[in-house]
Amino acid sequence: MKERLWRVGTTYIPVTDVDASAEWYINKLGAELSYQDQDKAIINLADQSMFLVKAEEGQTSNFTDANGQVRFSLTFEVDGLSALETMHQEFIERGIKVSEIENRGHAGRNFVFEDLDGNKFDVWSELSVKFKEKYFNRL
Repeated sequence: MKERLWRVGTTYIPVTDVDASAEWYINKLGAELSYQDQDKAIINLADQSMFLVKAEEGQTSNFTDANGQVRFSLTFEVDGLSALETMHQEFIERGIKVSEIENRGHAGRNFVFEDLDGNKFDVWSELSVKFKEKYFNRL
């Protein structure tokens, strides 16, 4: 293969109410709105463009793994355990549905949160090495 994929540019998230979801992502997560119409809202969050797309009720980006557990399809990263704990507490204070902070047996800790439609997202306490090198010039 002569070419390669460079980055993930856009993530699509199914929502039932575009207006309410855009407001939720802006007010609860600090996303920035770049476009909105009746069928979609384009937000910028965590250095990525996300499309909140009007979908049929009950649709989510979640999936069920081989062990029957409902899983998220996207993990956000924060810079360290202290940042994770602070964000977890802030999410609770903002009324966001969150799980407990977990130890999954690998480096760092995680928690899961949900949006208005039950789309699950993971938050991990470890920034990737390449991200640190690119944006923080550190390891």
